[in-house]
Amino acid sequence: MTRTVLITGAHGFLGRHVARQFAAAGYLVTGIGHGVWDRNEIEEFGLTFWHTSDITLDALVTYAGKPTVIVHCAGSGSVPYSMEQPHQDFQRTVSNTAAVLEYVRVHSPASIVVYPSSGAVYGAVTKVPIEETDPLLPVSPYGVHKLMAEELCQSYAKHFGISVAIVRFFSIYGKGLRKQLLWDACRKVSSGESMFHGTGQEVRDWIHVDDAAALLMAAAASASPDCLVLNGGSSVGTRIAHLLDLVFSHLQPDAKPAFNGVGRSGDPSRFIADSSRASAIGWIPKTSLESGVADYVTWFKGLR
Repeated sequence: MTRTVLITGAHGFLGRHVARQFAAAGYLVTGIGHGVWDRNEIEEFGLTFWHTSDITLDALVTYAGKPTVIVHCAGSGSVPYSMEQPHQDFQRTVSNTAAVLEYVRVHSPASIVVYPSSGAVYGAVTKVPIEETDPLLPVSPYGVHKLMAEELCQSYAKHFGISVAIVRFFSIYGKGLRKQLLWDACRKVSSGESMFHGTGQEVRDWIHVDDAAALLMAAAASASPDCLVLNGGSSVGTRIAHLLDLVFSHLQPDAKPAFNGVGRSGDPSRFIADSSRASAIGWIPKTSLESGVADYVTWFKGLR
């Protein structure tokens, strides 16, 4: 029997890489969400079917079928947006997740649900590495809504026997991502700018998008009504200054980043995942930060 996967938000940065990962493993891939694909993109990322639609119960009844796995990548991906438009952020993250879970409960109870969440559910942590059992104290609407979506997943797993896995991703990066630090850094450096927020000593945990997609597939294989929860990170902390040094080495090797010493409210100084649970199900990140950043900068240069 052909294994099938439905990926919500498949046109997005993470979703399209998840589509390619599952297609390479022999799944028939259906995507649903917003965005316009050209034929080359559909073939590159392994989609068989694409449906442009909001993620609603009616849309899922129309398009979803009875997939082996649903990877629910649709949702908000921006803390600033959640501050500016909290109600829309709620709808994109919490309401969408409720629709997916209710669809599975009523129409496809054998489907496995995999939910990419965020390390933002932990909030302003005071210790690292962060374990899955640590307190969940989000400091933004984005983090609050991700936590609410997680709680919905856990509730449906517990009360209705749905097999679920949740992966709390830390800093995902990779070519194709047109926002966040690497994108902003490449644009700044290319424009001759070198000043950045903070001190440069802030530490983050970076995971390449291909490794993130592989982790979601591994999580699907371990999903159960006990609702597996995993951290999605490399377990390696990298100073922002070092990351920017890598960018400069490819774009402006004679220059160095400078920092204004002004941090952003609510940002922890250190944010590193304990990914031992992910390792325990057989997942190992394969892309080094050095090669991943080099690949990203090469992609960025090709846009100009």
